[in-house]
Amino acid sequence: MSSFAGRGAKIACREHPDASLIEDYRAGDMICSQCGLVVGDRVVDVGSEWRTFSNDKNSSDPSRVGASENHLLNGSDLSTIIARTAESANEDGSPKYQNRKNVSSSDRALLNAFKEISNMADRINLPKTIIDRANSLFKQVHDGKTLKGRSNDAIASACLYIACRQEGVPRTFKEICAVSKVAKKEIGRCFKLILKALETSVDLITTGDFMSRFCSNLQLPASVQKAATHIARKAVELDIVPGRSPISVAAAAIYMASQASEDKKSQKEIGDVAGVADVTIRQSYKLMYPRAKELFPPDFKFHTSIDQLPQL
Repeated sequence: MSSFAGRGAKIACREHPDASLIEDYRAGDMICSQCGLVVGDRVVDVGSEWRTFSNDKNSSDPSRVGASENHLLNGSDLSTIIARTAESANEDGSPKYQNRKNVSSSDRALLNAFKEISNMADRINLPKTIIDRANSLFKQVHDGKTLKGRSNDAIASACLYIACRQEGVPRTFKEICAVSKVAKKEIGRCFKLILKALETSVDLITTGDFMSRFCSNLQLPASVQKAATHIARKAVELDIVPGRSPISVAAAAIYMASQASEDKKSQKEIGDVAGVADVTIRQSYKLMYPRAKELFPPDFKFHTSIDQLPQL
């Protein structure tokens, strides 16, 4: 099929010595471009050892080399173990050889918490930066062993809540509870304990932190969002709603602004998006209504006059 002048000699077609050769990587052959003669076989493939599945459908090129090491985990040793049980043996009875990472109980707890944080974040479309910060917070709490006896799921939920606040995209406790396995009260307890244990803090939430997202979810136009933001800010500045949470004030401001516009939204619609009860919106709205003229921005175009706004 082919002939060689000797070890180390240049491979060439005996019929066309000057012709260029084509290398068939899959078969390991060197082929003459003129006549198709195989002039060399069993050529060593110097390319990638394994296929990377990059051409597979719905694939993001998952090379078979395992996941990258997580610097938040303590163990990083990779060992080979030989199965000794019948259940884990090959069909011919020979033992299986398996590469397996030895995971300590501590790392296993971290892995489970990181998975839970990632799952919760995915359900409410949070970016990876928040997941990374939440993972780092959980690692600090876990290593400090200051919250012994508390559920890891509760700690993970609280870490995600804190990460959202610290990254400037706050979520309400109810939003975190909706994707968590634990109750709001337990998350709240862990939240306070974590801040104390790590000696860290979070910025106070304001009505503006939620206004854009709430209005967007309600499909309200920019003019209503602008008015609601102005109403909520003025209500706080004038101390009209003392003791009321920023979320309930924001919800009441959206209700007032929407009722004055042509895009009216009910208390229930706003409450479902904001995660507050109808009665909570009414209580804040009642405090704001008597001074509504002072709260609306001067350039707001009323579709319904202030005198005709609902008197709850």
